Amino acid sequence: MKSFYKICLSLMIFLSTTGLMNAQTLKFGHIDTQALIQTMPETAIAQKSLQTQAKGLEDQLGTMQKEFQTKLSEYTQSTDSLTDLVRQAKEQELQDLQSRIKAFNGTAQQNLQKKQTELMKPVLDKANKAIADVAKEKGLIYVFDTNTVIYKSSASLDLLPLVKSKLGIQ
Repeated sequence: MKSFYKICLSLMIFLSTTGLMNAQTLKFGHIDTQALIQTMPETAIAQKSLQTQAKGLEDQLGTMQKEFQTKLSEYTQSTDSLTDLVRQAKEQELQDLQSRIKAFNGTAQQNLQKKQTELMKPVLDKANKAIADVAKEKGLIYVFDTNTVIYKSSASLDLLPLVKSKLGIQ
């Protein structure tokens, strides 16, 4: 008899919790974050600034490479007339210049990546805040990025037009 009551009690608890879960409608949303970020005017400004900095670094690298080519050409033309000591010094100078070019190129790439992260952080923060605000307004419990979702139901709310509207983007 006691086990019968335990089974009935367990069944009642199970049914009541299942009923509560069914009473609460779970709402999901999705957004293409990349599409949102590409339409934000701040992204174009950041990209233009990054391109300007990249152009300056490319110009500097071009100047260094031109200097290397000039010195290499001078070396190859006069290699027969140079003493061993002078030839070794010129070879060392060319190797040093080549090393500096390689180091400059690596540092330039790192600086550009750092600058891109620095410029895009406020854009990403603004987009994430707008997404969170719209999700809260719509009562969503999860928002998925469509770039990583394998399947999305038509019941999922597309936040892209709503977030663009909130940000004043057409």
